[in-house]
Amino acid sequence: MTKMPKITVALAAVALAAGLASCATPTPYQPNVPGQQTSGGYSDMQIEANRYRVNFAGNSLTSRETVEGYLLFRAAELTVQTGNDWFAIADRQTSQSTQTYVQPDPLYSPWYGPSYGLWRPSWRYYGGGYGWRTWDPFMGGPFWADRMDIRTVQKYEASAEIVMHKGAKPASDSRAFDARQVIDNLRPRIQYPEARG
Repeated sequence: MTKMPKITVALAAVALAAGLASCATPTPYQPNVPGQQTSGGYSDMQIEANRYRVNFAGNSLTSRETVEGYLLFRAAELTVQTGNDWFAIADRQTSQSTQTYVQPDPLYSPWYGPSYGLWRPSWRYYGGGYGWRTWDPFMGGPFWADRMDIRTVQKYEASAEIVMHKGAKPASDSRAFDARQVIDNLRPRIQYPEARG
């Protein structure tokens, strides 16, 4: 059997770590298109001449505040791109998707199969510093118990229907936003996707 050089093993470990790290990042500010490195992003659809529906979907690592902030930033960016100055939010909503996954311990697979139901063996073992101890499947123990991995995953998606206008924003409308001010104020908090090398 041939051994792999240490440098090859080290490079493989670094590549694997980099690959896993790229998967474990919040959704950056990006268009929501299939096949991108991190799932989610913004999308928009024109409804009328000055009315759009804007969406931002985050992955399970993206907070609700980030999703709503990116939605507001996209609305402002779209307003400026279409030659307008301010926008008003006609309708807005944020939805949360929650899924709970329960997985049994993948290493626990008794040779006698699941057909024996609740039967499990019990035995005594010698624990250093504790002497003889008894393990029972219904009392728990340090090994061979049915362990479960329970994870709850939350994802947020925000959407808004915006109406765009030219000129000065009306001071009396609390649902109106100056697009350029929104862009200037939120830009420092926007995380863009890293360029692929």
